[in-house]
Amino acid sequence: MNKKPLLYRLTPFDPAGHRFKVELSIRTPAPKGQELSLPAWIPGSYLIRDFSRQILSIKAASRGKAVSIVKTGNHTWRCAPCNGPLHIEYTVYAWDLSVRGAHFDQTHAFFNGASVFLCPAGHEDQPCNLELLPPPHARNWKVYTSLPEAAGHPGSAHRHGFGRYTAPDYDALIDHPVEMGTPQVVRFRAHGAEHEMVFTGVVPNLDLKRIAADVQKICAAQIALFEPDSKQAPFLDSSDRYVFMTMITADGYGGLEHRASTALMAARKDLPTLGRGDAGEGYQAFLGLVSHEYFHTWNVKRIKPAAFAPYDLSHENHTRLLWVFEGFTSYYDDLMLLRSGAIGRADYLRLIAKTISGVRRSPGRHKQSVAESSFDAWTRYYKQDENSPNALVSYYTKGSLVALGLDLLIRRESGGSRSLDDVMRLLWDRYGRGFYQGGGTGVPEKAMPRLIREATGVDASDFIARYAEGREDIPLQAMLAQQGIKLEWQAASKLPSLDVRTRSAHGETQLATVFEGGAAHRAGLCAGDIVVAVNGLRVPENGLDRLLQAYRPGDTITIHVFRRDELRAFEAILAEPEKTECTLAPVMA
Repeated sequence: MNKKPLLYRLTPFDPAGHRFKVELSIRTPAPKGQELSLPAWIPGSYLIRDFSRQILSIKAASRGKAVSIVKTGNHTWRCAPCNGPLHIEYTVYAWDLSVRGAHFDQTHAFFNGASVFLCPAGHEDQPCNLELLPPPHARNWKVYTSLPEAAGHPGSAHRHGFGRYTAPDYDALIDHPVEMGTPQVVRFRAHGAEHEMVFTGVVPNLDLKRIAADVQKICAAQIALFEPDSKQAPFLDSSDRYVFMTMITADGYGGLEHRASTALMAARKDLPTLGRGDAGEGYQAFLGLVSHEYFHTWNVKRIKPAAFAPYDLSHENHTRLLWVFEGFTSYYDDLMLLRSGAIGRADYLRLIAKTISGVRRSPGRHKQSVAESSFDAWTRYYKQDENSPNALVSYYTKGSLVALGLDLLIRRESGGSRSLDDVMRLLWDRYGRGFYQGGGTGVPEKAMPRLIREATGVDASDFIARYAEGREDIPLQAMLAQQGIKLEWQAASKLPSLDVRTRSAHGETQLATVFEGGAAHRAGLCAGDIVVAVNGLRVPENGLDRLLQAYRPGDTITIHVFRRDELRAFEAILAEPEKTECTLAPVMA
């Protein structure tokens, strides 16, 4: 196997045009013509993204002479045979302000390797050196990434500097995103391991000290969960630090995990500022997002489904186990906020109740199991439309309730001597620890009942068959009662219901979702209808509920809507509001 490193060079050269120049040098290209490809998707975001559409131009040369390069597929190219080293040069359009792609302007540059680095076929296991160059306008810009510096090599970067970085192979190269610019930065250590938090975007008086203190506790609690004895951070197999990269916008929210870092988006209003005592539920949501992505450092970046070991980034990789890898992570993200002391018990119960309520409001849970939802992520969960609440269930939210139910089941059946923690530690020992040291395997599709029994002695096969593979509602009311938690249901509103979700549309009220079997559905109303009048009174923007205050369940109303450009009238019988709001509280002795 040829182990001479590939050399990549990335230059952000046109901030106004949002363009990167990327170069790839291959010392020993394939004799019959080098094939190249760009990932069709990025791990953690289960949708074909077609990153290749952002390659604006591409050319190849060898020893100063042009080499023909032809596109052969949506994400693939082939170079003509050449005798010497092959040099590829291409331009990438970087204007995707998300956690998945690449973004570049006068204020910063960010990229995920999957969206910018071509992979030369046959060289996937070769070491990769990456040279990062500053944009022409950069003043005091620095580099933030968990990718190790190429120590001992000419041009090696210093910490946070431009220059050369290194990765053991292509898979590692694209699993360390990069942020360049002049962000706000804070650092802390959790069980001795260095962590950096990098905030890009305008947020006056950001309380970095508070954020670092809260996140430090969360990280320390998670490390102790998986490594109670050694307290060894998992990312030390790939980097000497972990980096949280947060892009701050007006209303952003989201995250994408990597082996030693995560890319996040957060709303400005959700972050604490100096002198502000209570940061509110928005800050709790941010901490939950941080907790979720950090937990992925174990659960999915190293403990993987067999379908992801290894990834095939040329097409969809189907698994029925995302309810374990995303659902369990969603369960633990809030639980680790509680265990770390970042939130109290009352807030934790509120968060669980919010999740239970959200699942209850989705009729699709009766049509799709979380195992089916996992498999269909590529074509359904990531391509939602107005009917999705009627057709889908989330492997995140119901998956987290499956995890809660399993935890309660294990604790009950083991007399409190075992919990879901024991399952996670077994998964870590069996599949996660040492994954990147070679030969890593993933969790088989049907292995969870066997692994749970091995870790805890509890038979969870019937539970998984009914609530993960099946579509039944988890009996959480009874299960929580056994733990001294009272679950009660109530209506979200006292108003009579049309059983719809609405949204504002150009100053008018539009039906976003019509719930199957509800009052609006029975009346013939459709998602997309613009509601203009109820019983002859105009419906102002976001004013439908206000008009319904005059009526009672069982009343018949006439609703006028525009469907496309046609005015239509429907008779609807208002329904009793459904009890979909859950509250949780400790049972008082």
